[in-house]
Amino acid sequence: MALLAGPFFFIIFSFSTKASDLGTTGILDIPTARMMQDGELRATISTQDSVNIYSLNYQATPWLETTFRYSGFNDFFYYDRSYEAKVRLVKETDLLPQIAIGIRDIGGTGVFGSEYLVGSKEIGFFDLSLGIGWGRLAGDGDFENPLTTFSDKFSTRSQGVNEAGEFSLDDFYRGEKVGIFAGITYSLPSYPAKILAEYNPDKYLFKVRRGAEPPKSSYSFGVEIEILENLFLTGSYQNNNEFGLRLSASLNTKETSPKYQQKIYKSTLDMKEDEFPSGYNPSSWYDRLLLDMSKAGLFLISADYLPNGDSVTLEIANGDYRSWPDAISVAIRLADLHLPKNFRSLDLIINEEGYKMHTLQTLRPSNLHNASAEVFTNQLDILLPRNIKQPFRKTNFVKWKIPIDVGIQNRVQLMDPDEPLRYQLYAQLSSTVPLPNDFTVRSSYSINIVNNFDTIVRESDSVLPRVRSEMKKYYQQGESGIESLYLAYQKSLNHNSFIRLEAGILEEMFSGIGGEVLFSPQKSRFAMGASLHWAKKRDYDRKLKHLDYDAVTGFLSAFWAT
Repeated sequence: MALLAGPFFFIIFSFSTKASDLGTTGILDIPTARMMQDGELRATISTQDSVNIYSLNYQATPWLETTFRYSGFNDFFYYDRSYEAKVRLVKETDLLPQIAIGIRDIGGTGVFGSEYLVGSKEIGFFDLSLGIGWGRLAGDGDFENPLTTFSDKFSTRSQGVNEAGEFSLDDFYRGEKVGIFAGITYSLPSYPAKILAEYNPDKYLFKVRRGAEPPKSSYSFGVEIEILENLFLTGSYQNNNEFGLRLSASLNTKETSPKYQQKIYKSTLDMKEDEFPSGYNPSSWYDRLLLDMSKAGLFLISADYLPNGDSVTLEIANGDYRSWPDAISVAIRLADLHLPKNFRSLDLIINEEGYKMHTLQTLRPSNLHNASAEVFTNQLDILLPRNIKQPFRKTNFVKWKIPIDVGIQNRVQLMDPDEPLRYQLYAQLSSTVPLPNDFTVRSSYSINIVNNFDTIVRESDSVLPRVRSEMKKYYQQGESGIESLYLAYQKSLNHNSFIRLEAGILEEMFSGIGGEVLFSPQKSRFAMGASLHWAKKRDYDRKLKHLDYDAVTGFLSAFWAT
């Protein structure tokens, strides 16, 4: 990392490049020993004259980078999937380079089959990388494979393409010779840009043998620009015979979600009686709190208390907030504003989609006499969820109205051998209608806008019962139709057991009836579930008729919170 400061700017940037054209952190086509940040997820689109590559990277641990890539060749019809893993062996120090080892095609066809050992060192504005490669990264070879010292088996490597999904263990780090590859990046001072150069011995024999032009040079050059935060655009001229363009975007899955931007609204404390909506009693603290919570993006479900007591229990649900701590913070603040003075402590029952998850117990903030945030946090207790059997006040959310949500959705099918990308853009009308006693009616209807599923020409030849294999008929005969229409029931059975039941049109291809029971011990990272459904196949037009196929399915599930 480097930091530059001056009278008019303050810039922080990293000298190493981000994604290579093959997705994995590298320069253009070669890998480096650099890694993404721990937990970073990155998507990359790379297009060259001869090939288009789509990749997804995830930094699973600080020392393990994983890559999935999907490639389509322009000079001939061929699509390929491959998986890569890179492991950091040595972390960079003042004296030592960072060193990593990797395999480029772990379980694919071998089209990108190569392995490597590479080191990277940052010197000033330069980041230098040097490595040795096997397979494609060996090229014609620069010296004998050093692993043949241990066994002659390392001198033999198969040629050609394997069946998809095979693990070519007999080829990893094998071959008579290995080659040298190298690269350099130069970070332009004061600018979010880098100049790239690499030497890559790869002869690209897979595409050359199928009619593509061979590389005229082993040298490639490019420029990488950070056009927005975590969004990088790279242009390149490679092998003295083709141009390339790359777009890469990333996010860090370990970062805390941004806080919800709180709404600005007029509190009931500042409203006159004639300003209250019908059905709300201005003299009731419960009604005033209910109205303010609904404006803030929360739901006040019920309250239990003795009118002259010193404690109150509120059951709340989260409507708008990305994380519960933000929702709880707002709920406590609003409760403190509206509760009568005799209530000195507050219990919040957390209701998540109808399930009671926790009870949060706290002293009323105004009774802590301006204590620090640390003091307030330390007195909070997270307890087992409570169930208010007969609350003193309860909100009736059943309005006997049907709310309609309208949105634009998409459906995507990837990696079909005849067409790598099929899609549908459609409008979705959806509704969730709460009913008494924990029942809900959920429904959605899709209206086609545009799709290219008419390009599916293959008929399924599966000898197994046709389940998803007849998607061609659903998406061609049912471009628009009912997505779902079912009655749902969900409830907390006790402190650590939960149930959901549903019956009706469950999804686009099947109707049915069934449910799931979940056992989740309080404050445990583990949970167990069991589900059972009877399903009936829907007609292809996605209306109300069904076909002559049904099945019973059951699953046992285990969950672990990392």
